[in-house]
Amino acid sequence: MSTIKTIRAISKSTDPLVASRELFEQLNHPDIGFVLFYCSVVYALDDLAETMQNTFANIEVAGCTTAGEITPEGFEQHSIVAIGFSRHYFAISATVIESMASFDLVSAQSTVNQLTESCRAQNLTPIKNNTFLLTLIDGLSTQEEQFLSTLNSAASGIPHFGGSAGDDIHLARTHVFHQGKFYQQAAIVIMVNTRCPFEVFRCNHIKLPTEKLVVTEADAEARIVYELNAEPAAIEYARLLNIAVKDLNPDVFSLHPLAVKVGGQYFIRAIQKVNKEDLSLTFYCAIDNGIVLTAVEMGSIVDSLSQKLANIAQHHDKPELVLACDCILRRLEIEQKGVTKQIQQLQSDYNITGFNTYGEHINGIHLNQTFTGVYLAGDVDE
Repeated sequence: MSTIKTIRAISKSTDPLVASRELFEQLNHPDIGFVLFYCSVVYALDDLAETMQNTFANIEVAGCTTAGEITPEGFEQHSIVAIGFSRHYFAISATVIESMASFDLVSAQSTVNQLTESCRAQNLTPIKNNTFLLTLIDGLSTQEEQFLSTLNSAASGIPHFGGSAGDDIHLARTHVFHQGKFYQQAAIVIMVNTRCPFEVFRCNHIKLPTEKLVVTEADAEARIVYELNAEPAAIEYARLLNIAVKDLNPDVFSLHPLAVKVGGQYFIRAIQKVNKEDLSLTFYCAIDNGIVLTAVEMGSIVDSLSQKLANIAQHHDKPELVLACDCILRRLEIEQKGVTKQIQQLQSDYNITGFNTYGEHINGIHLNQTFTGVYLAGDVDE
């Protein structure tokens, strides 16, 4: 068999057994040492967990549920997308954090040490400068900020990105997966030590700020804003957009995001839903009393991603794979603006594979309406 670095696979069958077997047939290569997958919640997850465990019995497998799947052929829905990594180019180790609430700095340091030793034992390439972390977190846990900050403190500068699991915008139950079991209120931490040159990056398309809104009443723990500018939050947000409250929905949220300014940069705090009983707004990201939210005008979602990837490509060989965590609100914007074909071309050109998320992670920060990922270059010093 030929030498490979990664293999991509997809199954559009919604039967767990058929899907697992189809993935295995596509990934069946003696060099594959780790499998990462992203799946729709259309599957019977307990059955899928069992069939994935049985089918990939001798390979470590991690993954999560999605708000949509991403392949070099374009966006998918109600499918499973998987990537197999060659043990000759990647030493990968993963672990599940079943209780994010009790994840403190000691736990984080122990986790990083454990993953490092596991990767080092595979004797592939030095850990320093050849390693990144990928996190997959229950997207409805509301615990990403504290978890990511704590993990980043222990990571000692190892670059890190990831995404929060979705559930096809049902906003009901999101799951992460490791070694035969789906978990809720949990996180998967994956350490990737690789001989391939890589670059961890993020991309958004915020153009310029417009009107400011002050959070005057909120429940930070639940990420609910009750009042903006001392008015019911949904009413004030609808006023800003000059539309009726009844017309607020995810499509509107994707086109008219709110952002916070941190260290001179704007970071989007995406709205998840309107709570009709009190006209409050639930957010995907951290929110609190006194925060100033700024309505922002967005630039070109195609140009921003195209330029980011082109800039990275100038420093590296053609991509073996771009592993992507891309916000579901970006996908909704892409579809509404009719630029799916242009994005699909980028997905094809750069071998972009991944999933649509309920939140994105970059170096300890939890973001919304952002693309985070790693560009894995094809050139390797043999």
